[in-house]
Amino acid sequence: MDTIVETLSTGLPVLLIQLAVTLGLLGLGAAIYTAVTPFQEFQLVRAGNVAAGIALAGTVVALAIPLGATLATSLVTLDILVWGLVALIVQLLTFLFASRLIPGLRGMIEADNPAAACVLVGVQLAVALLNAGAMAG
Repeated sequence: MDTIVETLSTGLPVLLIQLAVTLGLLGLGAAIYTAVTPFQEFQLVRAGNVAAGIALAGTVVALAIPLGATLATSLVTLDILVWGLVALIVQLLTFLFASRLIPGLRGMIEADNPAAACVLVGVQLAVALLNAGAMAG
């Protein structure tokens, strides 16, 4: 029992710090994403725009996948921070690529076209899974 308590007392603070760093990176990635997209996701979601909700939710999941892989495979918090930033850059570049791949994406999201949002999310999730696999080694 003492070993469990000792392990918990040393491991729990590290877990909480690494989780906090990863959640901070997720928040940073989501904030950057909403700043660089040509549409106002939160306003559209508040107005009931399903496509914007799909796009925003899919983006958050796509950002979290490689961050989760980084969290699972890194031994020190600095690794999580460095590779987490790399993961965010890759995912944000993926959005820029996908928006070029889908002409008129802004108008389709603003017009509440869930099909366009699904294609966007599909591209983002595919890259996120590959990104996570590459980071996991």
